[in-house]
Amino acid sequence: MNLPTKLTVLRLILSVIVIILLVFPFYTIGISFPSYTISGLSNPIELQYIVAGIIFIIASLTDFFDGYIARKYNLITDTGKMLDAIADKVLVNSVLIILAAHGFINEIIPVIIVLRDIVVNAIKMEAAAKGKVVAAIGAGKLKTASLMVGIVLAFFYNLPFAIIDIEVASFLLYFACIMSIISAYQYFVMNKDIIFPKKKEI
Repeated sequence: MNLPTKLTVLRLILSVIVIILLVFPFYTIGISFPSYTISGLSNPIELQYIVAGIIFIIASLTDFFDGYIARKYNLITDTGKMLDAIADKVLVNSVLIILAAHGFINEIIPVIIVLRDIVVNAIKMEAAAKGKVVAAIGAGKLKTASLMVGIVLAFFYNLPFAIIDIEVASFLLYFACIMSIISAYQYFVMNKDIIFPKKKEI
């Protein structure tokens, strides 16, 4: 197991820790997280989400470094690519679902993001089965960047923008949804001949 793959496995472990931190009923074992009141905010800030947000940032950084190291030192493997894709979806999609369930974000956001991933992954698998590698596109990268920053801000209660009542977190997450739809359409257009091959004329 090379270094990029180890970083990917670390991201999976951190993802599980974030999930447990957000959904486990700690009160049943006598553990409670403190909350803090900040002037200008209507709701108190719970330490549980701040800690989860910090772990999410660390996990996201491993995503950057494993890809960078793998490309720079030619350590790209099929196992690494598979684990990387799994780790990304476990981290981001699970967090989106939990944040929506806890009322931090609108429910439509994880619905769009997860459906988009299903569609794009299906296109990539179909293309791979026919020997074509589908590269990442600009709209997809912009979606990912907006999504990650939006999630981090959601974890941190949209601070510092919440103090001046500007919903930057929501804007970035909705923008990520728009870019998700656009990128899915672009992937479809780029690969429609593979998905729906034309019949050869006799």
